[in-house]
This record gives sequence, C-alpha cells and structure tokens, in this order.
Amino acid sequence: MKKDALEKAYQLAKQQYAELGVDTGKVIKEMDNVVISLHCWQTDDVSGFEKEGAELGGGGIQATGNFPGKAKTIIQMRADLDKVMSLLPGKQRLNLHAIYGEFGGKLVDRDQIEVKHYQGWINWAKKRKIGLDFNCTCFSHPLADDGFTLSSKNPRIRKFWVEHNKRCRKIAAEMGKQLGTPAVHNIWIPDGSKDTPVDRYTLRKLLKKSLDEIFSVKYPKKYLKDSIESKLFGIGSESMVVGSHDFYLGYAVKNNTMITLDNGHFHPTEQVGDKISSILLYVDELLLHLTRGVRWDSDHVVTFNDELLLIAQEIIRAKALGRVNIGLDFFDASLNRIGAYVIGTRSAQMAFLYALLEPQETLLKFEEQGKNFERLSLSELMKSKPFGAVWDYYCLKNNVPIGQDYIEEIIKYEKEVLMKR
Repeated sequence: MKKDALEKAYQLAKQQYAELGVDTGKVIKEMDNVVISLHCWQTDDVSGFEKEGAELGGGGIQATGNFPGKAKTIIQMRADLDKVMSLLPGKQRLNLHAIYGEFGGKLVDRDQIEVKHYQGWINWAKKRKIGLDFNCTCFSHPLADDGFTLSSKNPRIRKFWVEHNKRCRKIAAEMGKQLGTPAVHNIWIPDGSKDTPVDRYTLRKLLKKSLDEIFSVKYPKKYLKDSIESKLFGIGSESMVVGSHDFYLGYAVKNNTMITLDNGHFHPTEQVGDKISSILLYVDELLLHLTRGVRWDSDHVVTFNDELLLIAQEIIRAKALGRVNIGLDFFDASLNRIGAYVIGTRSAQMAFLYALLEPQETLLKFEEQGKNFERLSLSELMKSKPFGAVWDYYCLKNNVPIGQDYIEEIIKYEKEVLMKR
C-alpha cells in the first residue's frame, strides 16, 4: 500500500475509534512502553556456543526441523538479530541464555562463567541502546542428565547448579549496571520425573533450599530483577515437575520475587491471562514468556490468537504495563528462523495494540451498570473495527516494512545470507 493510501486509511480508522472515545494517537504513543525481550535461542535452535557444533540436549525441550541458515557463530547470531530488529516497530531487548557466552574456544564449565564471557554482548547492546536479560542454563549438560539439578539429592550436583545460578545473577546484575536498565534473570530448571515419584516433598524442600542460597546474595533492583518459572511437564518429566506453579507461586509471594508465566507451560484448558490480575495483587512485577502451546509442545511461534490477546487485555485493563516484563520463548527449526522471530514479535505487539484500542471506560461503565448486552455487543463490534489500519500506520511511524513487505525482506536475507552458511 502506498503511503498516501495508508495515511488515508489510518485517518478513517482514527475517526471510527474516536467515535468510541479512543485516541489512536495516544495509543500509538503508549506502544513505546511495550518493550519485548527477544530470545536469542531462536537463531540457533538452543545450541549455544560452549563448544563448536554444540546441540540442544535433554532437559525436556526439543527443537524440531532442519531449515537451512542456522546461526553457527556469535557473529552470525548478531547479524540475524540486527536483521530481525530492523523489521520490527517499537522497542526491544535481548534475552540471553548462559550458553551464549564468548568463551574463546576454551571449555568453561557453567560454575566458572564470569562477566568477561558476556562483555561482548554488553558492548553490543550498549551500541544499540537496548537492554539485556539473562537465564541460567540448567540443561544440555552431563550434570543434568538424570533430570535433577537444583533439587538433586546428590549434594555435589546441587552445589554445581547453585554456583552456576549465583554466577548468572552476578552477570545479569552487571549487565543491568552497565546498560542502565535492570536485567531480568530467570530461573527455569528441567527437574522432574518421567514416572510417578514417591518422595515429592524432599525434592521440593531441596529446591527451596537451593533457591534460598542463590538469592542470599542481594543486588540492587535497579540492576537486577529475579524471576522463577514453572512448567506443567516436559519430555522426560511427564509425571511430576519439581518446580510446579504452586511451588513457585508460593515462593514468589513469600519472597516478593517475580514469577514467570510461560503460556505454553500450563494445561491447554487453563487461561494464563486470567492469572495475571491475581498474581499482581501479591508481587510487584511478573515476567511473561509468550509462546504458543500445541498439544504437548510448548514452544511454537507466537501468533495473534485469543490466548495472546487475553494476556495483553488483562495487563492493559489492570493498568499494569509498567509492572509486566514481556519476553518471548519459542524455537522452531522448521521454517525461516528470522521469519519466526518477526512473526512472533509482531503478533505480540499487535495483541497489545489491539488491547490498547479498547474503549475501556465505556466497557467498564456498562459492566458496572449491569448492562451485559451492551458490554458484549461493543466487545464484538470492536472485532470489525479497522485495527489493521492503525497497525500499518504504527509500522509507518517506526520506519519498518508495512504489511506483507517484511516477507520480501526476509526472503531476500535468506537468499543472500542464510542459504550461504
């Protein structure tokens, strides 16, 4: 669509929303507060750079597919990330796993990692004026092969992973300090049982003990935000996961730690969006890992669906955008990895834009007056409003490809860069 036609479409949309009391200009400005943390592991299928030719191994997660163009070096990964961000409106951060350090060809075990192994990433982020987030990597390691890390009954194994997490938090705090924006450090562990265990209590008691030790070192919140992430089940932990939602919710509330809501980590009938308003009553902030669960797989590329929209709506309706950290977590090796990034991120952004365009005051007024017919009818009417014209204009204002134009950009990059790897 040509610029003149796009701006004309936007003006018509602006008028329709204004009739409902919605200022689209104000909404577009508010989108500056929707900052999405891109997960680095979509570029290389969660392989990391601990050693040459590393592959994802164990931990109840799996990347499927073999689309050409996987990033095999940090230079390639950074080039891919730069390309992704050039196609996205709004603001982004980068979320790193510990296995993505620059180790100089040397084997550095995870209880020995230091800030120097990630200084290159800090410099990269500083140059691009973006923030970094960080994750301990408690999978794809010999000391995670039996399915237990921070809850292991083997003191040596548990000590190793406690030290790894302590070092990760230190690294994340330094990222936040140097970049002037707090880094979120998220703890997810694969600990669980394939078949029904006898002693769940001791495993969870040990996990609590490990977390207490990890968090005994305090960092200023202006540098570091801590979060803990649950999962219903994983491959190899079908019967029981030590870090269940109940466990982590209790721990987060008691210790005022953030809890991570990964919408692929719950039962398909659960509405993760419904949990947000409850959790925010008891903790200061929470972290989202936006994904798309399909049957037993929790990490499909994010699409603009009802589940994603409810999450965005509940945050906006609660006026909690400033208390929610938004991250992505999916990995798909069956399609163009750059395309997967752009689809997922744009879908998340569209969900928040759609939520911000709601005539909230009118809908709330109907609800409080018991006008259920009016509330439902207006909610349905919003689905036919020209949301797409506002989205296209938002992309135009951000000088990024509009509509299907980004598809051509990605195909060009695939031919010129990815296929030559």
